[in-house]
Amino acid sequence: MSKSIAIVGDRFMLPSVFADRIAAACGNGVSIRTLEQPWPDEPMEHGYAGSSLHGLKEFMGHPDEVAAFIGDAALLVTHLAPISRTMLERLPNLKFVAVSRGGPVNIDLQAARDHNVLVVNTPGRNASAVAEFTVGAILAETRLIRSGHEALRAGEWRGDLYRADRTGRELGEMTVGIVGYGAIGSRVVRLLKAFGCKLLVADPYVQLSAQDRNDGVEHVALQELLARADVISLHARVTAETTGFIGRDALALVKNGAVLINTARGPLVDYEALYDALASGQLAGAMLDTFAVEPAPPDWPLLRLPNVTLTPHIAGASVRTVTVAAEQAAEEVRRYLTGEPPLNPC
Repeated sequence: MSKSIAIVGDRFMLPSVFADRIAAACGNGVSIRTLEQPWPDEPMEHGYAGSSLHGLKEFMGHPDEVAAFIGDAALLVTHLAPISRTMLERLPNLKFVAVSRGGPVNIDLQAARDHNVLVVNTPGRNASAVAEFTVGAILAETRLIRSGHEALRAGEWRGDLYRADRTGRELGEMTVGIVGYGAIGSRVVRLLKAFGCKLLVADPYVQLSAQDRNDGVEHVALQELLARADVISLHARVTAETTGFIGRDALALVKNGAVLINTARGPLVDYEALYDALASGQLAGAMLDTFAVEPAPPDWPLLRLPNVTLTPHIAGASVRTVTVAAEQAAEEVRRYLTGEPPLNPC
């Protein structure tokens, strides 16, 4: 079996970290070559509004250049490089692809199956980072951290934020709804239990653990969660079912003064409907880390609203995410080379 490995990393998932972890896991018998892409200093192709490569989303790199780099390698380890059907037709030696992300949306999985290429991913690699960020986002909104900060930066002392009719609320007196209960959503719930808040979960594809039920977590329908929650945090994947599902009908169910947190994916939300809900005051605030188009356009109406906190898709960015993903990918490479079954086949 060929042990030629092509690594396509970037300035977050560093090729050198991949290479070091693979060398440590597999020994010196592997041949490794690396390529560094300029993301995140330069944006990737987002793909949700139309892609230059059929069916692929969130990728970086021209297919001709990526295919030329992979060349005769049997194994590819990557973060954002695309693998399309036409590329696979040019890469007859490629038999294994490890994608260091939870959703391998930069890979044509059906084409990979048709070409007998095994694709594995690294689920949960940034679950801890996103969960911690989500809790921080909730606190920034509910305790008026963003409001106080922006006022002081503008030279205004907002003493009125201490007034009983304007000040923030503690999590222990609120109901928090978690939409999507995978690796990240379940970790958010675990962290929020320490605050003593009431916790609701909406996800038709999972069941709560006995521990969650004993701790008072409720598994409810999405409509009930939207109507009861003071804070709504999105952790669902983008599918045909979930695209735009937080739209006008959903927001009409939300109680006045609720807060929306989105650290998942931008296409989950209808942004025109969200703007109207925020501008009217139905939603007290929102914290958005992801957007339907990235980078967000400078004339985007949500940028002008005073009750929105925006960050540039950094919830999953942590040093630990890099090392965890590289170690997971390296273990998959080792297992493939030794004939063991993969841990996370796609």
